[in-house]
Amino acid sequence: MKGKHARWGTWGVLAVALTLIAGPAAAADSVKVRLDWVLRGNHAMFHVAKEKGYFKQNGIDVTKIDPGNGSQRTMKFVGGGQYPFGYGDLPTLAAAKSQGVPVTSLTVVNQLSPMSVVTLADSGIQSPKDIEGRKFGVFPAGSTHIFYKAFMKMVGVDRSKVTEVTVSFPYESYLLTKKVDAVVGYLDAEIPILKMKANIRIMQGAKYGYKGYGSGMLAADEVIQENPDLVRRFTKSYIQGFVSVIKDPGGAVDILAKYQKKAPKKIWRAQLQADIDSSFMNEITKKNGLGWQTFDRWKETQQILADQGVIKNPVDPNSLFSNKFLAGSPKM
Repeated sequence: MKGKHARWGTWGVLAVALTLIAGPAAAADSVKVRLDWVLRGNHAMFHVAKEKGYFKQNGIDVTKIDPGNGSQRTMKFVGGGQYPFGYGDLPTLAAAKSQGVPVTSLTVVNQLSPMSVVTLADSGIQSPKDIEGRKFGVFPAGSTHIFYKAFMKMVGVDRSKVTEVTVSFPYESYLLTKKVDAVVGYLDAEIPILKMKANIRIMQGAKYGYKGYGSGMLAADEVIQENPDLVRRFTKSYIQGFVSVIKDPGGAVDILAKYQKKAPKKIWRAQLQADIDSSFMNEITKKNGLGWQTFDRWKETQQILADQGVIKNPVDPNSLFSNKFLAGSPKM
């Protein structure tokens, strides 16, 4: 027995020594995230990854997921160092980077832009060309205005034959009250709400040849340069959450509801389904993996902005995005 105790004593001393050599377990990296707007279905990836433990498994403690008040401010906050990671409109990212804001897209969420022209079903507008001679509700700033001008040019609508009515948020209310005949809306934001209130017709820009990117997950250039391992782990966790959202959107909405009182679960569910059906995935994700980005699409996205005078000094499209953290992203 004495020898047995001696052996256990030796192993115990050795275990303590190894523990001392190894040191304490590495602490998780604490990060916070800035969204582009109040909670919507397409924000669920962050919350799902947090609730399901994907961030924790990858050594990250997401301490805050803050709502935002516009993609432009999100770019400034992330580029300015207040947040290492964010979520927002990618054309806005391109415009911000052309002005020196140091941010880079890590994951495209909307491979196909969710921006669409919306009309009431009984308006008689069957195609974009039918908008001529009608009233179009135009919000005179931001991504919807850029899309409106680019879409009209792309489909050959003569804007001199369109009565442009300035609208304010929520501009879809102008459509419901028939003050205008058409507005721009997002498949994953206002449009599901509109569908619950009226019979509408949707003309998604991507189905008419509009090739601008939608929204995506992004990071500060400084974080990418100084802590690429953190960026790799964060992106991996986000993609895990992304896959989970696509496979179980109802469960994702239940998780999202934990973060907001009086959660509009029915609306969030409809927003997510619209993205799953028409936005998240395309031939690029089938070939290269979820979230993948291409030089050509970024070049086209930036060109749309340049054509509309939003970007005065275009940058190298390669500087707008990075795919190197998407290793192992599932093809979907």
